[in-house]
Amino acid sequence: MRFSGGTIIDGTGADPVRGEELVVENGRIVSLRAAVAGDGEVVDLSGLTVVPGLIDAHTHLGYVFPSSELTHGGTTSVAEIAARIFRNCELALDAGFTTVRDAGGLDGGTVRAIASGLVRGPRVFPSGPSIVQDGGHASFQVPFSDCWCPVAVPGLYQAKAICNSPDEVRLAARRHFRRGATQIKLMVTGGVVSLTDSLDDTQLSVAEIRAAVEEAEARNSYVTVHAHNVRGIRNALAAGVTCVEHGSFLDQDTARAMARAGAALVPTLAVANLMATQWRAWGLPEQVVPRVEGAEAAMGRSILLARQVGVLIGSGSDLLGPDQTRHGLELVLRSAVEDPMAALLSATRDNARIMQVGDSLGTLEPGKLADLVALEGDPLADPGIFVQPERAVVVVKDGQVVKDRRR
Repeated sequence: MRFSGGTIIDGTGADPVRGEELVVENGRIVSLRAAVAGDGEVVDLSGLTVVPGLIDAHTHLGYVFPSSELTHGGTTSVAEIAARIFRNCELALDAGFTTVRDAGGLDGGTVRAIASGLVRGPRVFPSGPSIVQDGGHASFQVPFSDCWCPVAVPGLYQAKAICNSPDEVRLAARRHFRRGATQIKLMVTGGVVSLTDSLDDTQLSVAEIRAAVEEAEARNSYVTVHAHNVRGIRNALAAGVTCVEHGSFLDQDTARAMARAGAALVPTLAVANLMATQWRAWGLPEQVVPRVEGAEAAMGRSILLARQVGVLIGSGSDLLGPDQTRHGLELVLRSAVEDPMAALLSATRDNARIMQVGDSLGTLEPGKLADLVALEGDPLADPGIFVQPERAVVVVKDGQVVKDRRR
């Protein structure tokens, strides 16, 4: 199969090229060559801009509940939860995101459903439940009662695993890997959607974090951590963590420490923006408003600090809810902080590197899996394209056309 006629931005950082075509065999790119007339199936992408399949390195496709359900489950059926998850998978794929890293919630069940063709969706790298401490961020525990009913459906969705010792963390990590996790996610600071902690808090001890790192290293995998403040980031680095989510209040010394450790940063500007502006629509309590105030601007400063010292920077949306249509907002906001090419590289090549799959994903090069998106317009001139899913005209995953608006 040949994909011909489009302007190609290959995800390596090279300038766009015209007059070339991608040749695909058995789901992989075999060459990028001058377009030629010939036999065989040709997908005509004339007038479109071709980019690598987009990657969202921080999703929660399974967070599909009203806010009241986070602390007391039981009002949403498992059938509805599954339907909403599968809908979110479709929305991500149709927006051009052919790969996502689910940063807490999904396990290998959804991966298998998509791989078998039962569900339309992106390639999912699941973390399993986020590992949290009692009363910590994403525990969703109320202050004055130990009675709560979290949603826990192995093979579908579980938001968190509450752990309070290195041994409990170790057991949880082993269980997550058994259920199909490809990496482990820990919460090591307070968060915005929490009512029993502060953004300045650190959570989980270095020994607890290290237990997860040891289990991940035993499986040639890695640990990523939710961390807003520098004390939490430094605890994570001391334990051997190689990826930090959010990094909202990074300082120069900590950014340098991340660079020395080879630890990556995955900012999430979209969620900070949406929580600050649409908290009512998301069903969040008003208490989160002062907690999120200034987070987006601080995260933008952290990105620039990290870039200056050579930290590898990825891209994640951190969307929540049953109708996740704004994955591309992260690229729009990042384009304003840096520039559209930097935003695109973070959401393709660099995310693939962070997720340890850079040898097969992230760029349009021979030998890579044939994931690509043909966009209506030029995303380097108009990054707003990324937040308009209808402008992802053709989406290709594993060499197969999974969306085609030309017809």
